[in-house]
Amino acid sequence: MEIILLIKALILGFVEGLTEFLPVSSTGHLVLAADLLGLAGDDKMKVFEIVIQPGAILAVCWEFRQRLITTFSGVLKDVVAQRFAINILVAFLPFVIVGLVVYKTLQAALFHPFPIALAFIIGGVIILFAERWYKMRAASGLPPRVETIDQMTWQDALKVGIAQCAALIPGTSRSGATIIGGMFFGLSRKCATEFTFFLAIPTLMGATVYSLWKARTLLSASDIPMFSVGFIASFVSAFIVVRWFIRYVSTHDFRIFAWYRILFGIIVLATSYFGVVSWAKT
Repeated sequence: MEIILLIKALILGFVEGLTEFLPVSSTGHLVLAADLLGLAGDDKMKVFEIVIQPGAILAVCWEFRQRLITTFSGVLKDVVAQRFAINILVAFLPFVIVGLVVYKTLQAALFHPFPIALAFIIGGVIILFAERWYKMRAASGLPPRVETIDQMTWQDALKVGIAQCAALIPGTSRSGATIIGGMFFGLSRKCATEFTFFLAIPTLMGATVYSLWKARTLLSASDIPMFSVGFIASFVSAFIVVRWFIRYVSTHDFRIFAWYRILFGIIVLATSYFGVVSWAKT
C-alpha cells in the first residue's frame, strides 16, 4: 500500500468526520476533496466513502450512548423511550422512500462540483434567512414551540424527516436540512440539533449498508489499510466535532456556516470559470 494513498485516506477521513454533522455538506466536501486529490471517479474511492461513514456514526453513538442505552432498555415499558423511538422511525422513513425513488437520478445529474457549489450557495442563503426569521420571532416574544426532544410529537418528527430528504441533493447538507427545517417547524435550536444527531444513526447506517451491498464486488482485502485509516480519522474528527457543536449551538447561531457555504461555493465557481482549478466531474 503506497504511503501517499494512506495520507489521502487520512485527509478524506478527517474531511468526512469534520463535515458530516455540521451544516456544510460532507458529501460536497468529499466530492471536491477527492477531485483535488486526484481520486475523483475512481471505483475504489466510491467504496472508500461508504466505508468511512460508519466511523462518524460510531462517534455519535458513543457520545449519546447513555440515551441510546436508556431507549433500548426501556422501549417495551417506558412511554418516553417509546415516543423517542417512534419519532426516530417516523423521521427516518421519508428519506428511505424518497431516496429509493430519486437517488440514482440525482446521483447521475448532480454529483459533480458545479451543482454542488450552487447548492452550497443556496443553502447558505436559506440559513441566513432562517436565522433572521428565528430571531424576529424571538424578538416578538414567540419562543420555540418545542424545547426538548422529549416534547416532540410524531408530527414534528415527520416534518423533520421530510426536510431531511433535501439532503439527497449533493451539497445541501443532511444536518443543515434537518436542523434548519426543525427550526422552521417550531423546534428550538438545541432540540433540532440533538434530534439531527440521533436521526443520523439510522439514516447513515441504512445508507451505508445499502451502498456496501451494491458495491460488494468492489471490496478487496488489499484495501483494508486504507479503509482503516479513513475509518479511524472519521471517528476521531466526528467525535471532536459533535462534542464541540453541542456546546456551540447553546450560545451561537448558524450564520458563520451560512457565510462559509456561500464563500466556498463562490470560490469553486470562480476557479472553475477562470480555469484556475480543473474541477473534473465525478
